[in-house]
This record gives sequence, structure tokens and C-alpha cells, in this order.
Amino acid sequence: MRIATWNVNSVKARLATVLEVLDAIAADVVCLQELKCETDAFPYLELEDHGWTCAVHGQKSYNGVAILSKFPLEDISTEMRTLKDDQARYIEATVLCERPVRVAGVYVPNGNPAPGERYDYKLEWTDALERHAAAMLKDEAPFVICGDYNVIPAPEDCWDDTVWNTDALGLPESRAGLRRLKHLGLTDAFAACDGRAHQYTFWDYQGGAFQKDHGIRIDHVLACPRMTDRLEAAEIYRKARALDKPSDHVPLIATFAD
Repeated sequence: MRIATWNVNSVKARLATVLEVLDAIAADVVCLQELKCETDAFPYLELEDHGWTCAVHGQKSYNGVAILSKFPLEDISTEMRTLKDDQARYIEATVLCERPVRVAGVYVPNGNPAPGERYDYKLEWTDALERHAAAMLKDEAPFVICGDYNVIPAPEDCWDDTVWNTDALGLPESRAGLRRLKHLGLTDAFAACDGRAHQYTFWDYQGGAFQKDHGIRIDHVLACPRMTDRLEAAEIYRKARALDKPSDHVPLIATFAD
């Protein structure tokens, strides 16, 4: 079973690229972030024509998350039990495959400029996600939490830590929040399966960042212990960044045993 996460940076503006990449990565479930469209404006028909069942939590012009699945979805929720939020940043559903799994998709706040209200919101949101994940662990159902966490885990996950360690994505408090999630018992799928330094999921559009490989790793699949036992591989689909009209992020795909 292949579960992917991808910040598409406007699903409607990049629909042709989205469909091309989804076909190429051959995932069973994909969590999308930064849809930048309202729920009713999501391109359901085009994606359904490609075999996807869609659960969507949209918002006009900003944010927005979705779960696409080749299997039926049930018990869809668009909020954490630990936070009331008016921004479309969270969605979860049960994927009804042979061994059902709960999949959550997150778009963690960027937090810049830091310090400030936006950074306080990022830390509040991350704390709520930690408490929500702890509750999910107590439920004992298998789950993964996929998405754009807007956190660079460690200096080796960016091209130059001196550039990023004063940014909200690389500040110590941001990194500590992600570590707390892992310390609950969640596994960073890419780190566990690959673990190489300087492997990135995001390159800015400015300054030839992709051509220079000035990237950062901020998109993550975190797996609960039961899913970690089934974890076989993880890969970054870097080719997506070289396509026409690309997102500034690329998909991360984790493979789990059926």
C-alpha cells in the first residue's frame, strides 16, 4: 500500500501537472495540501475520472487539504479533537482497504514572521496536533499523519542551516514540536527508510533554487507503531519539480506491506 503526501500549491491552477504526477507515483492514497480553493470548487470530476475518491476540506484562496483514495473512505473529519480552527488545515478519514487504516492530512502553519502572532499560532497548532496524535494512539487503530509540517527536522534536512535556523521552519521550538510528535511513538517514514542527508521536498521558485538544489525537507509521513511494523520503503518523487508549471513541493511516498 502506497501512501503519499504532496503540497500542490493550487490544485486548479496546476491540475494537469497534478494528474500527471498522480498517475506517475501510482499511490493508493494521497494527502494534498494548499488546495487554494473552496470545497465546492475542488475538481472532483477530473480526479474521479482517474479513479480517485475525494474527501476535501477547502478554503477560498488559501490553505485547503484533501485525501484522495483508490479505496472507499468513511468517517471523514475536518478538525482535530484538540483545536477549533477556522482555517482549512486538517482532514482525516478511514481508508477501507483490506486492512483499514486511518489517514490524516495536515497543513501546519508556516509561522513566519517569527516571533509574532503567526509563530504563536504555529506552535499552538503543533501542540494541538501532538495531543490529537496521543489520543489517536490510545484508540489503538493503525494510522498515519501525512502532510506539509513546515518544519525542517535537523540541519542536514536543508541546504544551508545558517539560512534556515532563524526562519520559523528551522527555529528550535519548531523542531522540538516535531520531535515531541515522534517521541509519542511515531516514525518519520523517510528518515527510517532512507535517512540520507540533504534530500528535499521543497525548492523555492526564486533564485534558481531547484537548479542549485537549495531545498528543504518539510513534508513528512509519520506512522504509528502498527503502521511502522508494515513500513517497507519511502521515496521522494523529485521529478515532479522539473515538470511544466510545477508545485514548489514534490510528493513523498511511503510504502507499507498489505
